[in-house]
Parts: sequence; structure tokens; C-alpha cells
Amino acid sequence: MSTPQEPPPRVRVTSSRRGAVPVGPRPPARDLDEQTVLGDVYLRGLMRAQLRLSLAVLALTVVGLAALPVTLALVPATQGTTVFGVPFPWLVLGVAVYPAAWVLARWYARQSERLEADFADVVEAP
Repeated sequence: MSTPQEPPPRVRVTSSRRGAVPVGPRPPARDLDEQTVLGDVYLRGLMRAQLRLSLAVLALTVVGLAALPVTLALVPATQGTTVFGVPFPWLVLGVAVYPAAWVLARWYARQSERLEADFADVVEAP
């Protein structure tokens, strides 16, 4: 049977450089300023999030505008319908599209500001 060996005595290792500054965590803003690989990862993440948001807004716009011709084709009664003497398709194009576009633009601006605030929180974190 083997006998248990005692561990070697502990040794304290010290630096010969007494004035050395201890290395702490690097702030992410420094990686952005120095254009390091990690800084590029942060920027690519922000740009990907902005691209996803832009594509979502584009898709919603296309779907919303494509719904009118589809509605007119599938429901023939809407082609001849008039409201206060104005044809229904003109009423939808002239009145309903603008508030919808405004709401979509407002949503896009708020989401974009939120993305940038989240990015700033990550970058400015100590």
C-alpha cells in the first residue's frame, strides 16, 4: 500500500516590480476606442440588432401596403364602395396609410433608441 504524501509547502510569489499597477477588468469602451476584435464584436452586435429592426419595419410596411390590392382582389365589393363620395381604395390610400406609417415610424424610433441605450449601458459598464 502506498503512503499518503504530504503536499509541498506553500510558497508566496511576489512581483519584483513594486510599482506595478494591478490589471483590472477592461471597460468595453476602451475596446471600441482601440478598435480591438472585441470592440468589433460589440459593434457587429449593435448593427445586427439595428438591421433586424429595419427589416421588421420594412416587412410590416410591405405587408401593410400589399394588403390593399389583395383586399380589393379578394373582396370585389370594396372596389365600388364609396364613403362620402370618395372611393374606398382612395380613402384607404389617402387617409389610413399615413397614421399607420406614423405609428410604425414612431415604434421604429423608440426601438432604435432602446437598442442604442442598451448598447451604451453595456459599453459604459465598469
